[in-house]
Amino acid sequence: MPYAAITYNVKPGHEEEIAEIFANFQRVSSPAVRDQDGAAVGKLLGTAVFIKDTVMVRVIHYEGDFAHIARTMAAQKGVHDIEDKLAPFLAEQRETVTAEGFGAYFRNATMRCISQLSVDTLPARA
Repeated sequence: MPYAAITYNVKPGHEEEIAEIFANFQRVSSPAVRDQDGAAVGKLLGTAVFIKDTVMVRVIHYEGDFAHIARTMAAQKGVHDIEDKLAPFLAEQRETVTAEGFGAYFRNATMRCISQLSVDTLPARA
């Protein structure tokens, strides 16, 4: 099951304010990810947010195609609430109001994955 990491460049000195924003964030009502026709195409397994100085990273654990995950997240009211609250602390503003803008930001801010190890996919060496 893959992970994706999304970067945010934030203004220095606001780690506590940003942590407070995420302290009240709740999961989406259903982890199921569906396409435009309602067919199950993935699952949002979990998220985590990390911050250090001017870099914040949102890690997303999911099943399926990440494009479907991004589309689903773009449609969530809670995600837009977080984006609105984060805006004053971002070093670079971006357009995330529309689904297209949100998707573009996710595509451009997704970090290149160079390694994902799992007990399911890679046996340990003796």
